[in-house]
Amino acid sequence: MTETYSLAIHGGAGVLPRESMTPEREAACHAALARVLEAGEAVLREGGTALDAVTVAVQALEDEPLFNAGHGAVFTRDGHHEMDAAIMDGRDRSAGAVAGIMGPRHPILAARAVMETTDHVLMSGEGALSVAREAGLAFEEESYFFTQERWDALQRTLEMERAGVLDDDPSRRHGTVGAVARDRNGHVAAATSTGGMTAKRTGRVGDSPVIGAGTFARDETCAISATGDGEAFLRLSVAHEIDARMRLAGETLAQAAERVVMTDLTEIGGSGGLVAVGRDGTVSLPFNCEGMYRGWAVEGSGRETAIY
Repeated sequence: MTETYSLAIHGGAGVLPRESMTPEREAACHAALARVLEAGEAVLREGGTALDAVTVAVQALEDEPLFNAGHGAVFTRDGHHEMDAAIMDGRDRSAGAVAGIMGPRHPILAARAVMETTDHVLMSGEGALSVAREAGLAFEEESYFFTQERWDALQRTLEMERAGVLDDDPSRRHGTVGAVARDRNGHVAAATSTGGMTAKRTGRVGDSPVIGAGTFARDETCAISATGDGEAFLRLSVAHEIDARMRLAGETLAQAAERVVMTDLTEIGGSGGLVAVGRDGTVSLPFNCEGMYRGWAVEGSGRETAIY
């Protein structure tokens, strides 16, 4: 029997505070999320796999400069880009991830190349770039990834550090894109991509490319893509914790996701959120901060986008 498909995406939990969000910026974010949903949903409508749907959706997110991945990636404190990405197939739990790379136009395709063309799961630096080149992926010069808004954010952050007045604005500390899907055959997949944190130290790797922390998929339970304080998500193994609660404690997707994000993450001072889809097609999008750029579509139930 053919099942209905589900798709959920996020453009990061690091939203602009309400008082700083202009109507024009808000409309642009909703439009970008809608474009991404259409790209991913088109795959699922045609009977495509969840894996292909999340790949296409995250590629589209990496092309949107409003979000912190690919073309919109933030800068390290040294003024460079170091991008991370991961993908996981719930059918057999195969996975691929890359960390600390700059060059591939779509880091998520580099992660998928690791999954499909090597015996490894997580690769970094030049080794990951070699796999991307061997796979024939498109590369870009550093200038392609430059956006004035991200550069200005780096300068403001460094100046605040020098003045000793650095705050905890989530729009600077957070920033990731991701997608989860369940296809008509009942299979799930997850994909995540990020530029990391503004002014992060060279070599810093967050939760996004770590399977079980920021990205996870298992047909028997769910698929998850997280966004927020990477260090906190790593410490809690957030994505796997939700899977474990569903398998071992019999919790629903909503119960497990809400518990981990709203209680466990909050208790250690972490902020952020995630998008998740269950094996039954249910969608959960919890966050414990001011907002999270997000969108979701369930076959037969329409499509929605939200920020706060």
